[in-house]
Amino acid sequence: MRVLGVDPGLTRCGLGVVEGGIGQPVRMIAVGVVRTPVTDDPAERLLSLQTEIDEWMERHEPDSVAVERVFAKANIKGIMGTAQASAIPMLAAARRGLPLALHTPSEVKAAVTGNGRADKAQVTAMVTRILRLEVAPKPADAADALAIAICHVWRGGAQDRIAAAVAKQRAATGARG
Repeated sequence: MRVLGVDPGLTRCGLGVVEGGIGQPVRMIAVGVVRTPVTDDPAERLLSLQTEIDEWMERHEPDSVAVERVFAKANIKGIMGTAQASAIPMLAAARRGLPLALHTPSEVKAAVTGNGRADKAQVTAMVTRILRLEVAPKPADAADALAIAICHVWRGGAQDRIAAAVAKQRAATGARG
């Protein structure tokens, strides 16, 4: 299974693609960060993010998309940009008919480190180890995107198979009707 993991953000959006399966090693296909200038209009920033995510989808052909679930922090202005940015990969998955999963930060941390309260340094260290990388992915948004994708490979594979079976059943039922 090939997963595009997204750590959403309007200023920095982490993207990571991994491939693997349950009982198989996970390997990194690509990692990067999309940056948009804070001085640009929000609509232009979202368009830039959409363009880049669409290019990643075309280039890496993921089987599913996993996005970090946005949770409320004290900074309401910051959370709005993150929430807006998280919609972009969700829509990209929907347009392509790909399964989409949202994973909480604590689910991701628990999956890759065994501790739902791990700090960013621990997550980065484990992502580096799991993917057998010589150099840790930087910045943290890149490592987080890979962690989200790894989490989905390990925890979301069954959910994807169920969603695909339901979609196939609906298509077959609709074709007969």
